[in-house]
Amino acid sequence: MSAPLESHGSRPAGATAADSVLSLRDATLRFDDRTLWGGVDLEVQPGEFIAVLGANGSGKTSLLRVILGQQRLTSGEVLVAGEEVSAGNPRIGYVPQQKLADEGTPLRARDLVGLGIDGRSWGFWPSRTKRARVDRLLADVGALDYADVPVATLSGGEQQRLRVGQALASDPRLLLADEPLASLDLNNQRAISELIDRHRRERRFGVLFVTHDINPVLGMVDRVLYLAGGRFRIGPPDEVLRSEVLSELYGSPVDVIRARGRIIVAGTPDGGHTPHDESHDAGHAAVCEHDPDTEAVVL
Repeated sequence: MSAPLESHGSRPAGATAADSVLSLRDATLRFDDRTLWGGVDLEVQPGEFIAVLGANGSGKTSLLRVILGQQRLTSGEVLVAGEEVSAGNPRIGYVPQQKLADEGTPLRARDLVGLGIDGRSWGFWPSRTKRARVDRLLADVGALDYADVPVATLSGGEQQRLRVGQALASDPRLLLADEPLASLDLNNQRAISELIDRHRRERRFGVLFVTHDINPVLGMVDRVLYLAGGRFRIGPPDEVLRSEVLSELYGSPVDVIRARGRIIVAGTPDGGHTPHDESHDAGHAAVCEHDPDTEAVVL
């Protein structure tokens, strides 16, 4: 018999709450009479990579908003590096969903990355000092070649590299990524995933990676947080992404199939779109792209 859904795998073996870059303790979020998730206990350690999965409307983006200090918990506690959350916390880096810059936007690549340095502060950065730091960040994400190019003329993958550079500017303890691979082709998905993975290993920050498709990051992920129907499960991918576990979460039969190094989930109900979890586009159902012919979703 499986462990209780609400308590399994809150932290890796041997880790302590004192080590955590993120702590969620009995965290519950409700909107009116609907519980997005309840009783979540999660400790994220330095250098740990956690994928957040779940159907549309399950509260994945709302979870990030709570950590960013933009949404209050209904009950429970959330701490970042041992301190209460607050908006604009420099200990948190944030990579938003891919959204291409509007045509004609005059912002250059280096300007976008530079916002990560002084966009949330009132201090004065000497131009030479700031430029040198921006150049280092651009080099870190492989974007020096187009440092002075208008952002609107860059590809989706190039723009997403800049957003990763911006998120790294404050030397965060925790990196939050909200569907950072959406709308990218396979090569750019791989490049952005590997970029985040390399820096979290080198800099030892924790990563909370919201995604509809775990396959591009499957080899990088330490644990999975799966949200469904107000419930959750936390643990290594091989323990969570199983037929019996997801069937129990959803309350209906779900098949998990592993084929050619990829994970396919068949029969997952679509959680539906809600205004409180607004970041998901209509083209996605359940945790990833839906094939209407097979009623299967590819994780």
